[in-house]
Amino acid sequence: MLSLNSVSVCINGHSILSDVTLSLAEGQWLMLAGPNGAGKSTLIRAISGAVPYTGQISLSGRDLRQMSSALRARQIGILAQVNSVAYDYTVEEIVSLGRYAHRKTPFSPFTKSDTLSIEDALSLTGIQHLRHKSMLHLSGGECQRVFLAQVFAQNPNILILDEPTNHLDLTYQQQIFGLITSWVQHPNRAVLSVVHDLALARKYGTHALLLHNGHIAAYGRPEEVFTARHLNPVYEMDVAHFMQELYKPWEQAPSDSLEEPYASVYRN
Repeated sequence: MLSLNSVSVCINGHSILSDVTLSLAEGQWLMLAGPNGAGKSTLIRAISGAVPYTGQISLSGRDLRQMSSALRARQIGILAQVNSVAYDYTVEEIVSLGRYAHRKTPFSPFTKSDTLSIEDALSLTGIQHLRHKSMLHLSGGECQRVFLAQVFAQNPNILILDEPTNHLDLTYQQQIFGLITSWVQHPNRAVLSVVHDLALARKYGTHALLLHNGHIAAYGRPEEVFTARHLNPVYEMDVAHFMQELYKPWEQAPSDSLEEPYASVYRN
């Protein structure tokens, strides 16, 4: 579906991304990991066309440079790390913006297909009851679900997420990753996510790409990428030992320490 061949980004004479080659196939969820400054967000910006790059990025065999912005938007949906609304828009109005790439003109009326896509997105993200509520009165987790619904309404084939659960509590993290898991299981869809939480990356990713100083440190299945041989030099620490120590208290917790009905959530 999406392929990058020797993609490099140089800004103000500084190499940010160097010779990145990867592919994203149907049904895959590629986790993009690495320390701060590794080039993760720059890679997403290159795919979105926000920064110039050398090399080639292709979507279903077509060079992205040769595609109009509207055509790219119909096939690639991007959920940014930080989303905000400064005006008193309703939830439904924000979700509806996801359909603009499919309209003939900005002022064309919504079609039946547009309306169905908006309703499906509201339903999938469980925010129908918020549809008439102002965005200015929502929590951070609710806002992130609204913007995810906007991207779902766009009906893209590829979903690109820049730390989709950053600053969200555990409940919303589980909800967002669960929604994306359901979404990618449909035909002709794939996901690329920037993540810092390696536990989430291992649990949900089908593939992983580890970046270090703009270069690929490892690329493959999570169990092949997230190993001491690859992680420790990149993060300059014993990552596995840190993760084991971090979660050890939970493994040692008494089995009855979690009250029902919430215990089942943690066991899944």
